Amino acid sequence: MNSKLKWLSIVLFLFATSALIQAQKNNTFKPQLKIGVGAGPVFSTLDFDPTVPQTTNQGFSAGVSARYISERYLGIGAELNFTQRGWTEDFSESNNPDHSYSRTLNYIELPILTHIYFGNKVRFIMNLGPQISYMFSDSSKMNDELSNYIDGVLEKDPDFPIGMQYKSIDSNFDYGLLGGIGIEFGTPVGSFNLDGRYYFGLGDSFDNGRSSSSNFSRSAHRYFAGKLTYYFFSF
Repeated sequence: MNSKLKWLSIVLFLFATSALIQAQKNNTFKPQLKIGVGAGPVFSTLDFDPTVPQTTNQGFSAGVSARYISERYLGIGAELNFTQRGWTEDFSESNNPDHSYSRTLNYIELPILTHIYFGNKVRFIMNLGPQISYMFSDSSKMNDELSNYIDGVLEKDPDFPIGMQYKSIDSNFDYGLLGGIGIEFGTPVGSFNLDGRYYFGLGDSFDNGRSSSSNFSRSAHRYFAGKLTYYFFSF
């Protein structure tokens, strides 16, 4: 009986050891670095206070991405993007519906994102983190009706606070939070990442009330964006 118990103990020990080794193999995770390129549409506004009626301004974003998966279900990503932002004013409810104005602000953006995923070949993904940006160019379109109207008002009263949103941007630097969700497909030629994202700006484009020339206590960026990223290189 003792001999049988001894051999049973040995068999159970070997079985448990084998199962443990197999479990460790299955749980072994190899860190991975991915590099890719991506692009997509951007739908932006500027959050003015006092409010400036707007419709969504459409631009686009494109850039390069790097993602380091440090452990199972978790990693960190960084991107360097060119992004068009801005706003288009809505005069439909005003006394001058023939006026029109739109402004495009071109930024270089650097988001640093915590990356969370679930799945293997097909993954549900979430990204969240801070983003810093720098505006390197600015263009606008104003029709003659609006231009003549502003000139007429200022001719009567040069100090009248009108059209403060049409003056030069006070701060080229911007910062805020970027978050998004999406799906990733792994293929033999790389992985394809499709996600929707939202940016909540914390910085102001115009002076936020600290000087008499300001008309806004807030002028921060907001945008929704879609992005398709192709990670073509991984190791």
